[in-house]
Amino acid sequence: MDETYNINGGFKPTLKRFADLDGPDFFPTPEWATFALIENERFDGQIWEPACGDGSMARVLALRGNDVIATDLYDRGYGKPGIDFLSTHHRVDNIVTNPPYNAAEGFVRAGLRSAKRKFALLLRLAFLEGANRSRTIFSSTPPARVWVFSERITFYPAGAMKRGTGTTAYAWFVWEQGCSSASELRWLKPGYRTSYREALARRLAP
Repeated sequence: MDETYNINGGFKPTLKRFADLDGPDFFPTPEWATFALIENERFDGQIWEPACGDGSMARVLALRGNDVIATDLYDRGYGKPGIDFLSTHHRVDNIVTNPPYNAAEGFVRAGLRSAKRKFALLLRLAFLEGANRSRTIFSSTPPARVWVFSERITFYPAGAMKRGTGTTAYAWFVWEQGCSSASELRWLKPGYRTSYREALARRLAP
């Protein structure tokens, strides 16, 4: 039986990425993808990254001067391990993360419960589809904004050689507490790979 199929009401995507069910395999988020978010969304106060992995996202989130809490269910050498985000009731100002594929809907529910201001999830654009999500999420608690990537994000297993390009469309789904307007669909302009490298070079320059 394929355990990654039909978990929490979601179906396994047809991708060259496999679900991280037991901890040893994970796909760090390219830094430029997080940079694209913080260039377009302001986060006031503390940010919690609850699936921090090796810290690829948490380090970028700290560039704006926010206090960043980094945790993970597994010990991957960064942040505080052993924290199950899906069962926590800890409250923080903001939550930003790239959730495991098989737990995306659970992360939405936990984010709604735990974020005082905003929470942002990096998800497949196809997350917008599905009758189940329409009933359980989008009809009652739709995101304030969906930022669609014009460039494809390529995820690699940790330590793998980086070559080739991704074939799946991704977006940042941003929920904002107290936002009563209809969801906005926005596009992230191309070029964040380059602009992130330039911003990092300026930051590291003597």
